[in-house]
Parts: sequence; C-alpha cells; structure tokens
Amino acid sequence: MGESYYIGGKLTSSPNTIPVLFPYTGEVFAEVDIAGTEDQARAADSATAGFSETRLIPAYKRAEILQRIADLIEKNRDRFVEILIHESGKPFRQAHMEVTRAADVMRLSAEEAVRVSGEILTLDSAATGEGYVGYYSRVPSGPILCITPFNYPLNLACHKIGPAIAAGCSFVLKPSSKTPMSALLLGKLVLEAGYPPAAVNVVPCFGDNSETLVRDPRFTVLSFTGSPAVGWRLKEIFPGRRIGLELGGNAPAVIHKDADLDYAARRIAEGAVVNAGQSCISVQRVYIHNAVYDECLKKIMAHMRSFVVGDPRNPETDIGSMISEEEARRAGEKVRQAVMRGARLLLGGIREGSVMHPTILERPSSDMGIYSSEAFSPVITVDQYSDIDEAIQMMNESRYGLQGCIFTNSIDILQKLSAVSECGTLVVNDYPSYRSDAMPYGGTKLSGIGREGPKYLIEEFMERKLIVVKQFASIT
Repeated sequence: MGESYYIGGKLTSSPNTIPVLFPYTGEVFAEVDIAGTEDQARAADSATAGFSETRLIPAYKRAEILQRIADLIEKNRDRFVEILIHESGKPFRQAHMEVTRAADVMRLSAEEAVRVSGEILTLDSAATGEGYVGYYSRVPSGPILCITPFNYPLNLACHKIGPAIAAGCSFVLKPSSKTPMSALLLGKLVLEAGYPPAAVNVVPCFGDNSETLVRDPRFTVLSFTGSPAVGWRLKEIFPGRRIGLELGGNAPAVIHKDADLDYAARRIAEGAVVNAGQSCISVQRVYIHNAVYDECLKKIMAHMRSFVVGDPRNPETDIGSMISEEEARRAGEKVRQAVMRGARLLLGGIREGSVMHPTILERPSSDMGIYSSEAFSPVITVDQYSDIDEAIQMMNESRYGLQGCIFTNSIDILQKLSAVSECGTLVVNDYPSYRSDAMPYGGTKLSGIGREGPKYLIEEFMERKLIVVKQFASIT
C-alpha cells in the first residue's frame, strides 16, 4: 500500500499504486495510491457537496485560511524541499525557491480574497434603463477541476488552489502522476488550515485515465497546465464551460547591439537551465544583433560552461536531472536530429542518464524540432539578425506565444516591439523566464487560453451576479 489520497478531506486508499522515482538515480522514493474512475467520481461528488459550504464562507475567513496555509507551507519547508528534490529532480536551491513562491502565492490569494468587488451600473444611459438601477457582485462559480504538471508541482498547485479558496470554491486537484507527493502534503495542510473537508480533494491518477473528471458536468471551470496536445484535447471534452489552458512555448530572446552584453549573456544562460530547462518560459530561441554576435555568444558560452551539473541534493548544483531518463533521451535525440539537419553544435549535447548538459546549437531552422517545438530541456538555439524588423519576424515565427524578451536601451524599439510582438508577456532587459507570481501569466496562439496569477484566476473562478431594481415614483 502506498501514500493515500484525499477525497472529501479523508485519506483514501486504492489497491493500485505507482512508484515515485528519484529522477537522478531512478530509485523508488515513494509509492502512491492511484485513484480509479469510481474514486474520481466520488471526488467530484464531494467537491459538489463541499461547494454548498465554501460559497458561504465570508471573504475575511477565506483570507485567514489562506494565510494559515502559507504559514504551514513555510513550517513544512524542509519536508517540501526533500519531496521536490526527490520526486522532480529539482536542485536544492531551486526547491527552496519553489517553496517560498508557493507560500507567496497563498498570501497573494489571501490579499485578493478581500478585494473582490462589484460595480454599480448606470442603466439609464439608455432610454430602456430609465427608472432602473443595477449593480453586480461576484459570486463563486462552483467546483473547480485543477490539473497540474510535474515541473513545478507545488507552486503550480498553489496557483490553482489558492485562487479557488479565495473565490469560495471547492476543488479537485489532479497532480502529475510523476510528482504527486508535494500535492498530497499540500492537501493535508489545506485541511489543517480549516478549509471544509468536503471541498478538499487530491486524486493522483494517470493522465489518460482522468477523463472521468474532465467529462463530469458539475465542474464549472477546468484549470489545466501541461502539454498542448493534452490541453487542446481536454478542451474538446469540456465543452460549454470555462477553461484555462497554460500550454507552453519556445521563448524567444533578442539581444540588441546597445544592450549590456555581460548582463544579457548571464541572464540568458541562467534562463536556459533553471529546472533543467523544464519550464514553459525557459529561454529557447536566442537572436543576437550581428554587430555584437561573436562577443555576446562567447559570453553566453562561458556562463553555460560554469554551471555545476549533477546531483540535485548537492546545494551547489545548478542543473540537476530531468524528470526521467526517457525525457533526457528525447532531448538528446532532438539535438542529434538538429545537427543532422545542419545545425552546428557549439556546446554540450551530452546526456548522462537523466541529466542533460547545457547545450547550444547554432544555425537553427524551422524544420528542427528543437527550434520549432518546445524543447523543455537545457538547450538553446542561437542566430543573428541585422535589424529590428528581422528580429521581430524571427521572434514571431512560432506556433507559440507565451513570453519573449528583448535586451535594449532604446525606447523606440521597446514601443515597436510592444505593439507587434506576438506573446502574452514581453520582458524588457531580463530573460523571458521571468515570472512574478502576482502578474497575469498566459499566452496566445498554441500557448493557451486565459491568464493565471491570483487576482486574474479568482476572476475566472467567479461569476458576475447582476441585480436590477425597478424604482417607483413614490413609496407609501
């Protein structure tokens, strides 16, 4: 028997288990029970019942619960760090940062819980509104289905659960089957903080076995972070309801000739290797002005060579393992195919088990998967451009549109890029991997639908309830 999961706030067991592997060694870190279709349906039943309680919790109490969750996350920091290292291969320092961010997300959600407001409407701005007054408030929409990936298993769960609690909604959380341990501990802390047990459901299950949840009509919103193939498929089987999809990208970075090259090179290198490149906004496509190309490329390569690669348990490690040897092998094969198609391997291309060393490819083309699709590995491509219009064209030649960046000191270039860059966020003078947990986060094209960030997801989890009142001329 493995670690139990939560249905209606109660620990629930299953005869079916899955091993959670430490990606760096392949050793079993834990065994976790997997929810079958019957337990998934029970979780939906519980969330539906729990919503009748959560919708009545006043805003200040929701905020208090969220603050307690944040405090409990901090209190359990060491355990979370241990879990994140061993279930995802995340390096020690980056695991600590994820715990910090997760607590921040809960505190941000607490702050937003008491800011939810409505609006008084001027209905008599049209003749049909004469004698009427209107206003709307925001009310919880219903049970929320949250599906999270392996790369930031704690923080991304908080980005969904925090706004759900702030909005007064119940939830079912389906974490990645590769990284369920952090989600199970988070569920335990949500219960300890005082959220109604029926509203708290955490059910690890295989992705291809989760359609029972997705097809359940009682969920009013589906919030999904994961691959484009899975996300767009889920949209098809979740019709007529609200859906948020965060599906990835192949982030472009432009380094103009007026940039601080030392700073830009360092940030590009760092953005390429955080979490072994397993981030939707990891630096992937780098375009450097031809006047500074050679100089800047040398600086990027020097930074990439300086990173410590190896055991994620070592506090000095910069790049740990990818989520599995299979994924590292996939990344290595994409590099090999790119070289066969004419790319020049400048650095790396080395795989040791589940560890992929930082890699730089020059002269990419659109027929290379490492360039046109999401690399999700510590691999970047580099190319040069002659003018900003060419750089814009190169940035935008992608099926994705999540985040991009430019390093420049020109306000004219900034204004032009802000108008025509095809991405959800344009970062100026930092890497495209930048994310503040308070900002609206999401993209265009195949990168998804909607925006995350506590304030913005709370809005998605609530409905506008309009009240229209007929005013009478006299009252007796």
